[in-house]
Amino acid sequence: MGELRRLCLGLTASLTVRGVVVSLMSANQSGGVAAASDAHCRELDELQFTTGEGPCHDAFRSRRPILTPDLGTEIGRWPGYVSAATDAGVGAIFAFPLYVGAIGFGVLSVFSERAGSLTVDQVSMALTFAEIATDLLLDQSGGSDGRIDPGLESALGHRAEIYQAQGMVKVALDVDLREALARMRAYAFSHDQPLIDLAREIIRDRHRLDRGL
Repeated sequence: MGELRRLCLGLTASLTVRGVVVSLMSANQSGGVAAASDAHCRELDELQFTTGEGPCHDAFRSRRPILTPDLGTEIGRWPGYVSAATDAGVGAIFAFPLYVGAIGFGVLSVFSERAGSLTVDQVSMALTFAEIATDLLLDQSGGSDGRIDPGLESALGHRAEIYQAQGMVKVALDVDLREALARMRAYAFSHDQPLIDLAREIIRDRHRLDRGL
C-alpha cells in the first residue's frame, strides 16, 4: 500500500468521514486521482474532472481551502457536480489545495456522507495532512527505494491520455483546446462516463470524432 493511500486512510479514520482523495491538477483543469481511501471516493472525485466543476477545482484555482458543509445548497454554484454527488450520497466536501510557493499541483478532498462543518481542530488536522501529501508528491516516492508511487504514476498517465485525446478533438473538430476539453466533459457527463474512459476511446478510435462531441 503506497504512502499516499495510507495518508488518505489515516485522515479518514481521524476525521470519521466517508473518505479522502488526493488528486493532481494542472492549469487547464485536467488531472487525475493519485490516491484514494476507497474506490467509491475515487469515483466521487473523478466526477469533478468529468463535470469540470466542484470544490476541488475552486480550491485549486484560489489556492485556499473550500469548505462546503452542506453540498446540497450549492446546486447553483456547481450544478452538474452537486446533482451527481448528492445522488451518490455526499453531504459535505472539504477541499484543501496542494501547492508550493506560486505553483499548485493538486488537492486533498474530504468527503462526508452527512452535512455538517469540520471543527477548527479537524480543519487544522486536514491542513497538516495536506502538507504531508505535498511532501510525498514532490518526493514522488511511495517508499525508500526511490520509485514513483504507483498511484501517482497512474494519475500522471491519466493526465497524459486526456491531453492526447484533447489534442485529437482539437484537430478533428477545428476548435481550441479549451473547447475541446469542454466538449469532452459535456459528452462524458451526459453519458455517465468517466472522462478518462472517453479519452481512451478517442485515442483507440472507438469514438467517432466527427459526431457526438
